[in-house]
Amino acid sequence: MLTRIDLRGSRREAAGAVLPRARLDVDAATAAVRPVCEAVRTGGAAAVRELTERFDGVRLDDLRVPAHLLAEALAGLQPSVRSALDEAIARARRVHEAQRREDVTVDVATGARVTERWVPVGRVGLYVPGGLVAYPSSVVMNVVPAQVAGVPSLAVASPPKPEFGGRPNPTVLAACALLGVDEVYAVGGAQAVAMFAYGVEGVPRVDLVTGPGNVYVAAAKRLLRGVVGIDAEAGPTEIAILADDSADPEFLAADLVAQAEHDELAACLLVTDSPPLAEAVEVALQRRVETTRHAARVEKALTGQSAIVLVDDVGHGVEVVDAWAAEHLEVVTRDAAGVAARVRNAGAIFVGGFSPVSLGDYLAGSNHVLPTGGTARHTGGLSVQSFLRGIHVVDYTREALAAVADHITALGGAEDLVAHVEAVQTRLRTDGRAS
Repeated sequence: MLTRIDLRGSRREAAGAVLPRARLDVDAATAAVRPVCEAVRTGGAAAVRELTERFDGVRLDDLRVPAHLLAEALAGLQPSVRSALDEAIARARRVHEAQRREDVTVDVATGARVTERWVPVGRVGLYVPGGLVAYPSSVVMNVVPAQVAGVPSLAVASPPKPEFGGRPNPTVLAACALLGVDEVYAVGGAQAVAMFAYGVEGVPRVDLVTGPGNVYVAAAKRLLRGVVGIDAEAGPTEIAILADDSADPEFLAADLVAQAEHDELAACLLVTDSPPLAEAVEVALQRRVETTRHAARVEKALTGQSAIVLVDDVGHGVEVVDAWAAEHLEVVTRDAAGVAARVRNAGAIFVGGFSPVSLGDYLAGSNHVLPTGGTARHTGGLSVQSFLRGIHVVDYTREALAAVADHITALGGAEDLVAHVEAVQTRLRTDGRAS
């Protein structure tokens, strides 16, 4: 079922060229979303309603979900699901509260002080996808770090569904209500990103848009970056598993199927130095794929951009997974924690046989909004830091400025920026009464 790639005897440079990954053609999608975003910019709320009817088959009188529907969704939530969401929120809040940044003041020299203040953005638009399945867990992963960061204004957008009366999935609405978010819009796709970026009647513009979505959401983020801040351009989900012969093949097969059921474009890699383990995982996969609920979707993903990769040893495997830079990486080897500590590139790392990616999707306390498509080489997942800006506050006395004036004169002269030098010298020619 899985393509076999033999990298034994190869090094990192070869790995990056041959490992499979779903192609996310954001550039092509950008051409499609450009007129959508322009329509929202010029047409406002009326354009958003027209686009929603065209793409989602829903005609909305009001983009905003009424408060009573949020309350009804929460009241109708299954007790087991509410309990699970309560626990997911509590664990996520515990982890994200540890990420808070404190203001730091440094006395650079006598009378010379620089403070770094951490200030939350003023307003955030949180996107919750609603394509093949609903993602109330993504409500948790977006809202909790924003709340912990102290963002004063939060709005959620999620696609409307005809089967839910033209509103987002009730479980998504219930999760919003549980977190105290009452500004929710039944808008999806590129038009939701544009609505947040430009603002329309009844929907003030935001400073930052976060959350995963399909290729059109990613394209809208790319197109509107600069008009609005974004977290990342999230692509199809992916998993890499680095395993040796100590791993349980049934565990690994279960995790590959679990990731593949997200999307037929999901990419799944098993990287191992054990051919017998690879064979055992293949056998387990055949059986599991035949009986899983979303068999067609899973099979498409596993026979598409997925593979078993054979490596020389675990050290070589670390090089390979670093080259691929997976959104999710499981390390299931002897001394799994030690091996995981050697990995540099991954959105999130799951250590040992009892830390599956499914745990991270829901209840680990970590965030599941993670970099995809190899961008984990330079980008991290959503966190409290995503919603904060560092502002340097510079506070120098006249004497402290005078102490560095000659250096400023030298550097300003070297750059031929004489007015910079004069701005300092003007202050030093005064009697010091100005403050």
